Amino acid sequence: MTIVKKASAEWSGGLKDGKGAISTESGALEKYPYGFAARFEGQKGTNPEELVGAAHAGCFTMALSLILGEAGLTASKMETKAEISLEKQDDGFAITASHLTLRAEIPGASEDQFQELAEKAKANCPLSKLLNAKITLDAKLV
Repeated sequence: MTIVKKASAEWSGGLKDGKGAISTESGALEKYPYGFAARFEGQKGTNPEELVGAAHAGCFTMALSLILGEAGLTASKMETKAEISLEKQDDGFAITASHLTLRAEIPGASEDQFQELAEKAKANCPLSKLLNAKITLDAKLV
């Protein structure tokens, strides 16, 4: 079974003075602005790295929910943050790392079991498999 999800990007102008808009099939983003200033200068708007971070955090958290269920556990709350590293390299820029920070409340989970299941989710969520980068995880059971 193959599931296909769609998104699109528009761009006009040069790199620094240009403007773009990102849209998703679901409508969650509809011509949402992005550009050089949002990516490199901290200006308003989104950027590809931020979107990858949101996708990775969401994918990982959903994967962990599945894995917890298979172990007979249910989280009462999980919060995941992703930090995406974009580094200048000789031939341009590359996403080199994604650091996930998870804080979770999971009744009945031991620390060892939680760490094992979180690592399994980190390794097996589809976005982790897509990224050709170092992926780290700081998971805490609270």
